[in-house]
Amino acid sequence: MSGESRINPLDTSDTIVAQASAAGRGALAIVRMSGPNAHAIGAAVTETWPSVARSAHLTTMRDSSDAALDQAIVIRYDAPRSFTGEDAVEIITHGGLVVSTTVIGALVALGARVARPGEFSRRAVLNGKLDILQAEATGDLIDASSRAAQRVALRQLDGGLSRRILSLRDEIVGLEALIAYDIDFPEEDDGPIAPARIAAAATNVVSSLEKLLSTARVGVLVREGALVVLAGAPNVGKSSLFNAVLGENRAIVTEIPGTTRDAIEAVVDTPSIPLRLVDTAGMRDASDVVERIGVEISTTYVARASVVLACVDGPESIDALEQALRGRTEAPVIAVWTKSDLRAPSDANLASAREKLGATDSVAVSAETGAGIDALVAAITQSLAKHDGVIEPDAPILVKERHRFAVETALAEVRAFQNVWRARALPAPVAAVHLRTAIAALEDLIGAVDVEDVLDEVFRRFCVGK
Repeated sequence: MSGESRINPLDTSDTIVAQASAAGRGALAIVRMSGPNAHAIGAAVTETWPSVARSAHLTTMRDSSDAALDQAIVIRYDAPRSFTGEDAVEIITHGGLVVSTTVIGALVALGARVARPGEFSRRAVLNGKLDILQAEATGDLIDASSRAAQRVALRQLDGGLSRRILSLRDEIVGLEALIAYDIDFPEEDDGPIAPARIAAAATNVVSSLEKLLSTARVGVLVREGALVVLAGAPNVGKSSLFNAVLGENRAIVTEIPGTTRDAIEAVVDTPSIPLRLVDTAGMRDASDVVERIGVEISTTYVARASVVLACVDGPESIDALEQALRGRTEAPVIAVWTKSDLRAPSDANLASAREKLGATDSVAVSAETGAGIDALVAAITQSLAKHDGVIEPDAPILVKERHRFAVETALAEVRAFQNVWRARALPAPVAAVHLRTAIAALEDLIGAVDVEDVLDEVFRRFCVGK
């Protein structure tokens, strides 16, 4: 068994070190060290050691042979006022591959151990500086690929979701307490708790859990982006529109029908939700084998779409697209009249497109002049908000499958309690087991109980040094 596999993930007696900045050529690099011997090891490799915590100190770094390694900035953190809650040191060296590596080597030679992925954040959780949801948010913020993901991660890092989960847990504990009072003190002067009061409290808890669970769909869109598919007959201007929305030439635009033979995807980072915009092959009966495969791929994308942009450039193309889309999607459809600079649609044209294509909205656009592009993006985000929900300011959102599963489990258990309570199918102590299981599911989510397996799953994808 390797030394790495023998490390106890719950043991914080080691002093760990890692480079916290990206490896490679750069102006600066950051080396982090945390643990009981962090200050002693740090002082041993610096000519002068900072006398004041949390202040920048310029000094020369030297290895055990007294060879100079770098002039660096050293910041000392005293427990518990550090990210990990332990004594910690941050060393800002010059960048590149050699300097930070030799500094880490000098620290390891004096007793530090190279940290594993996510070990600093794991220690922050174990020492009560973060809960698991906040630690996950740290990783999500680093991995954020859109402004929406950034905002949601920052709110979660601030503890918004944690506070909501704790509030729900307290609601269920309160419900459990009502039953416990009824069981333990049935002859009190005030009499037993009215069954209707317990039923009403359970209904309130179910409603709260359902509301939080409903955000999981928006969470998926934040994490993965909303799939927005451009569908239409060949040569109606899908690729030109795709390029216009992106603001760059990504799809090949020609006058030859069937040019796009595969799906082309790109991300548009709107302020509310990232859009995965997909340009597909023209939907038609194709005789060419390769083109037919492209049409089949288009159909697959349409079936998976969050929003379908049904692109038409005249009355004659509406009927053809109506046949092609019929029964192929349950997503909201927006009728998009392309090439409006060449052939401006009348109100009757747009109304006909909406009616025949089953669209919730219609927009006239011109890829050539840019007219209508902003209105189209606004229509897409509005359609997503109506169909999937909106990201409310300061509202907690379930962004991971682990979050959804825990809340779903808690909801199922409280509903099971509701059913047996209303039917008087089980004695109160037995019915209360459902509530205890629901509480445990929420406690697992925030790490209020011993959940080593959950910690392993959360931190194994983190970068080293975080």
